[in-house]
Amino acid sequence: MLSDNEVLEKSRKIFEIQIEENEMLDFNEIFGNKLPVSIEIGSGRGEFLLKIAQQNPHINYIGIDLKEKRVKTLFRKLYKEELNNVRIAKIYLDENSIKFIPANSIEKIYLQHPDPWPKKRHFHRRIIQHSFIDIMHKLLIKDGVVDIATDHEDYAFWIVEHFAQRDDFVSDHKKGFTRESAEGHIETYFEKKKREEGFEPYFMRYRSK
Repeated sequence: MLSDNEVLEKSRKIFEIQIEENEMLDFNEIFGNKLPVSIEIGSGRGEFLLKIAQQNPHINYIGIDLKEKRVKTLFRKLYKEELNNVRIAKIYLDENSIKFIPANSIEKIYLQHPDPWPKKRHFHRRIIQHSFIDIMHKLLIKDGVVDIATDHEDYAFWIVEHFAQRDDFVSDHKKGFTRESAEGHIETYFEKKKREEGFEPYFMRYRSK
C-alpha cells in the first residue's frame, strides 16, 4: 500500500496542470482529447468538481485553488476516483496567468459560494470585481457561461450590480438571480449546512456576448 506522500506524488503527476513560462496550455494534450473545457474556481474539498465530472464524462474540468491543504485533498480524492476528465491547477487567475491559457477556450466557469468578505473594509477582496469579470470574459467562448452561487444576500446583490453595469454579459434571470436550484443541482456539504441554518442560496448565470 502506498504512503500518503506517495499517493500525492503519483496523483500530482497525473492530475496537476503545470504553468510553464512562455508556454501556452494545450488542453487537447493535457486531457488527451478535444472535449470542451470548464473551470471551477475555488474547488475547496472537491465535492462539486468531482460530482459534476462524474455526471459529465463528455466534458473536461479544471479545478483551481490556491490553498495547499485543499489541493492535497483534491489529489487524494482524484487518486481514488480516477477521473480522467479532471485536472487541478494551483494558480491565481489574473492578467499574468491567463496569458498562458488560450483566449476564448473555456465553455463554463463555476464559482460555488466564493468568500463574501462581509465587512465593508474587505470588499476589495471579493473575487467579483470588474477586473476579474474582464478575465472571465477573455477566457470564455462566445455564449460561454458563468455560474455563481452564494448564500450571502449582500454579496448576491453586489454580484448582480457588477454584471448589470456591463455590456459583455447577459443574465439568464430577469432579476439577475433565482432562488430555485437548477435541474441536476449539486449540493455541497457547505451549502447543505447553510440551508439548515436558514440561508437559502442565490443562483446567478451569465452568458458572455
